Amino acid sequence: MSVVTIGESLGLLVAGRLGRLELAPSMDLHFGGAESNVAIGLARLGVPVTWMGRLGDDALGRLIERGLRAEGVMPSVTRDDQAPTALMLKERPAPGASAVSYYRAGSAGSRLAPEHLDLASIRGASLLHLTGISAAISASSRAAIDAAVDAAHEAGVLVSFDVNHRSRLWGAQEARTAYRAIASRADVVFAGDDEAALLTGEHEPDTQAAAIRALGPTEVVIKRGADGAIGLADGERVEQAAFPVTAIDSVGAGDAFVAGYLAELLAGTGLAGRLRTAAACGALACTAPGDWEAAPDRAAIARMMRGGDPVQR
Repeated sequence: MSVVTIGESLGLLVAGRLGRLELAPSMDLHFGGAESNVAIGLARLGVPVTWMGRLGDDALGRLIERGLRAEGVMPSVTRDDQAPTALMLKERPAPGASAVSYYRAGSAGSRLAPEHLDLASIRGASLLHLTGISAAISASSRAAIDAAVDAAHEAGVLVSFDVNHRSRLWGAQEARTAYRAIASRADVVFAGDDEAALLTGEHEPDTQAAAIRALGPTEVVIKRGADGAIGLADGERVEQAAFPVTAIDSVGAGDAFVAGYLAELLAGTGLAGRLRTAAACGALACTAPGDWEAAPDRAAIARMMRGGDPVQR
């Protein structure tokens, strides 16, 4: 069972201390991105995974590719010598809070197009995972997503879609139209409360889930943060409470949640088990700084399930 994720990965500069970014004396260099975060989360859970995307022919691009390999992810990268790898800056204004600024216009990732995809790898996978960010960053990237879904459908590969709405990238109506089109072609759809409201116009989680399910996917998960999650699949509805943790950095928690769910889906685990592992992964991802650094392995999840200390030491 293997997964292909497609999307944007960015260099990440993180302020070295709490407070306003302009007063930070130093910054640490990392990387992140929704789809590569999910890929790392899956790799840590023992799932063979490929991240497919476009990077600049620059230091940040080399950093990302090397980092993915170090985490057990197979990069399928095309290099763009005409555009840089995108960058994001993360400041920490207060404990447990963060604010992110993006510098991605005209980036290599935004120039992803259908011809940059390894369609054979997609057809050979068990599951293809996409997010709404790839649909938002450019028309060519949106076309690449459509081509990837076409290839997956031709080969009977499951398609997973996490809405991951970014309001800075496009307007609500354009986004809603695009998200609904992708959701209608997906097998599994993940959406936060506000994202589900954008897709459906509904504001109650069960109604939202049913409305998304009516678009075509066989499984729908509404991610509700500290309020847990609701899943519809296999002819049943399951509600999962969040695991209580002291949150240090919540960025990437939703991606870890998705990785946990998909790992269990591929393992043949039932809906309740899928949601429980997903909730544990999302909670553990909040216990340390970083977009993916605290994504757990199986041992960390087992400790949390036993009620032990969730922080690995």
